[in-house]
Amino acid sequence: MNSAAPPFASYWQAGYEGADHVNHAGVALDMNRTTDHLRRVREDYAQLARFGIRTVRESAGWRLCERAGRFDFSTVLHRAAAARELGLQISWTFFHYGWPPDVDLFGPDFVPRFARYCRALAECLAPSAGPEPVYSLINEISFTSWGLSTHMFHFDGMDHPQAGSVGKRQLVRAQIAGCDAVRTVTPGARILACDPLIHVIAPEHRPDWAAQAAGWRAAQFEAWDMLCGRVEPELGGAPDYLDLVGANYYHSNQWESGTNLRLWWHLGEPRRMPLYRLLLELGRRYDRPLLLAETSHVGSGRGAWIRQIAEQAALAAQHGADLRGVCIYPAIDRPDWEHADHWHRSGLWDLDRDGPDPLARRLVAPYATALHQSIQLTDHLCRTADTPSDTPPTKRESAMPTIIVFSHLRWDFVYQRPQQLMSRLAEYYRILFVEEPVRHDGPSHLRTSTPAPNVTVCQPHTPLSAPGFHDDQIRLLQPLLAGQLPDGEPLIAWFYTPMALPLLQTLSPSLVVYDCMDELSAFRNPPRQLVQRETALLKIADLVFTGGPSLYEAKRQRHDNVHCFPSSVDAVHFQQALDRGNGHPLHAEIPHPRLGYYGVVDERFDAQLLAALADAWPDWQLVIVGPVIKIDPASLPQRPNIHYLGMQPYQALPHFLAGWDVCLLPFALNQSTRYISPTKVLEYMAAELPIVSTAIHDVEQPYGDVVAIGRDHAGFIAACAAALAQTPAQRAAMAQRMRAIVEQTSWQATAEQMRALIATTPPGGAKAVDAEANAHLAAAGSA
Repeated sequence: MNSAAPPFASYWQAGYEGADHVNHAGVALDMNRTTDHLRRVREDYAQLARFGIRTVRESAGWRLCERAGRFDFSTVLHRAAAARELGLQISWTFFHYGWPPDVDLFGPDFVPRFARYCRALAECLAPSAGPEPVYSLINEISFTSWGLSTHMFHFDGMDHPQAGSVGKRQLVRAQIAGCDAVRTVTPGARILACDPLIHVIAPEHRPDWAAQAAGWRAAQFEAWDMLCGRVEPELGGAPDYLDLVGANYYHSNQWESGTNLRLWWHLGEPRRMPLYRLLLELGRRYDRPLLLAETSHVGSGRGAWIRQIAEQAALAAQHGADLRGVCIYPAIDRPDWEHADHWHRSGLWDLDRDGPDPLARRLVAPYATALHQSIQLTDHLCRTADTPSDTPPTKRESAMPTIIVFSHLRWDFVYQRPQQLMSRLAEYYRILFVEEPVRHDGPSHLRTSTPAPNVTVCQPHTPLSAPGFHDDQIRLLQPLLAGQLPDGEPLIAWFYTPMALPLLQTLSPSLVVYDCMDELSAFRNPPRQLVQRETALLKIADLVFTGGPSLYEAKRQRHDNVHCFPSSVDAVHFQQALDRGNGHPLHAEIPHPRLGYYGVVDERFDAQLLAALADAWPDWQLVIVGPVIKIDPASLPQRPNIHYLGMQPYQALPHFLAGWDVCLLPFALNQSTRYISPTKVLEYMAAELPIVSTAIHDVEQPYGDVVAIGRDHAGFIAACAAALAQTPAQRAAMAQRMRAIVEQTSWQATAEQMRALIATTPPGGAKAVDAEANAHLAAAGSA
């Protein structure tokens, strides 16, 4: 399913690059011919069926359709016929940067000539377009105006001193005249006005540039404001001329004013504005339906990008944006406008440039996987097919059950099992993620945030200094959480920490789940009640999951419904590292060979091993990425070849991996590591890099044939040397084995299996209030 939102036939759409301008060098472009889309259009359209895409965006091209005053719409009719045959809707763009060479952009004839063209094209399309076709008359008025000011287009008059500002107003007049012309032919036509959606900020060291940045940012709204008559009404704008608002959004759409430095998405730049907030701002400004009309990424990041776009679309809908769809653009890879030999690798299908048919389509597997996941997400959390066009997007089904999660880990800490699972289960459940309290001077209150679609993080703030889910904290938390709980709807209680168990007394869950991801009692200075509360939780829980085989063996004798779900992997995300060109700027001054580790640095980390490794091979560079917690940072070894880079965003991890030669699991062998099943081992495998680990049971037992195991410091160091010395054949065999392992699991599959178990486990929440359970709770609370 690919839920539709009127006036579109499908929520997810595909666009074909149709730029037809004459570029700066004087080369006339016809991108649909360059990609061979015109000849292969039926093949291209047929491929969309596997994704349920039924709406496509196509460009007619004024320069291509009108020559010496005569119209030739044969290429338009050819595509229209293919779409009609396959049951697709085409949303046509009339003017995609190019105009006939005999038309003066700045002259008085430009507007009536464009209106004449619009009427003729509308008449051509009318027999097949239906009563409410979607037309984009002039693509990106603001961007086109900027291109005029920077000599992007080659034409007579390109040196006009005010090309950008004069051109923008001329294009607005033309759009208005074109609307009138189209509506004389098809009164019900919907007009889509597209422009880039951007965010511009001042550099951190130049707050005095903030006004300049705000001016650049505000400029994105000028053309839309003119069209609806909000500014410069003498141009003819009125509310009816702004019907559907199209936002075009790419990874490079956020930058610093003055320096022009991009706020890089792939590095998790914290100053970026979340897309959903930009969409909300746009929707509130114009109160019009929105379309994310163009979006894609380049290279290996395409899959991760489109899934984040889906998440942002769902968040926008959750917060009330009237977002009617998302268009992947381009569907077929395209070359650069200025450099014909450079293909962007931005399509859902790349072209087989080195094959016998250099224009043959090749589906990009990670992108396809992520798109399927994205469609599933928006189908569950965005608009449904039967939603009337005048109704705001649905936020979620009111009957959706709630999972209230009690976690000892914060959502914005290291992104791991709880976040991976809950962000996926949120397609089916409303997630309330309750963190441990934060000390705050003043009245107790609950700070909430929505970091992912259908996920609400509840962060209690209390005046108590007692850490974690302490008894004194529990009494303050109970009334704070009461207002967050659904009234009369199904509720599932999910525990990552048994310390929160006393909170169960105020709930009436239909199911109690314990996802045991660590043996918390083995960590340094565990809470004194932890063991007793886990015993009580195991008696009350209906369903127990464990994060690895060792934990499963430890718990299965204590509960009759235990299931082992070892750490999994988001392969689409971490396979970005397979493109070894995806370096991280923090590596710039660190030479090869680089041996890297990312994750928490705590009592489980073998600092002495790190020192021995650094001393044994001073020319090896040891890169440690992650926060230092529960140990003194000064206790860590300091060497010229050890680089502590601190906590980094989850988005950036593949770009560290891409620059490493060997991945490390330098865990100490102690009580705190006896049961661990490191999430990162499969993430390292997705990057297809050599891995060296200490003798951790849940690494050695399933993966000892592909992960090198060092049983002591000398053995670990020798294994690192052997990893660096691997031959190409050895690396190829290792990579093949790693791919096979990674293909067998995913966080998506794990979440689906957990959901199936939740659905088939008999409701047993009543146990939480029976005499025996109350006795366990009371005993745990007073222990």
